[in-house]
Amino acid sequence: MATTYNLFISHSWAYTDMYDRMVSMLNGRGYFPFRNYSVPKNDPIHNAPNQQALRDAIARQMAPASCIIILAGVYATHSKWINIEIGLAKAFPKPILAIEPWGSERTSAIVKQNADLIVKWNTESVVAAIRNLCR
Repeated sequence: MATTYNLFISHSWAYTDMYDRMVSMLNGRGYFPFRNYSVPKNDPIHNAPNQQALRDAIARQMAPASCIIILAGVYATHSKWINIEIGLAKAFPKPILAIEPWGSERTSAIVKQNADLIVKWNTESVVAAIRNLCR
């Protein structure tokens, strides 16, 4: 029986297209069952009444995840919420997989410094890294 991987894919809501492409890529990969505990933009968590409530809701979403995947675009360096999610992942602790966006020449130094593993945007590389980190 195949392992089901519990994933939290951290991303900026301003860059939902990258998140959607990552989820589609994983969904399209055969023999790779996973549960997505991420917080997409249309999730009610997005409308939390204050920042502490949003932080707590994100922590609850992360709790069942086996590892945290961070899309390591340059925008992540400037995102307060990505930094909070890195802090939450470290506090649990949960391994962090950084994925460098396809075709990017620059990626977030903050994400790369905190990642347990860094891979390029490639289906087989991402799946192999998840299988390695998220046991």
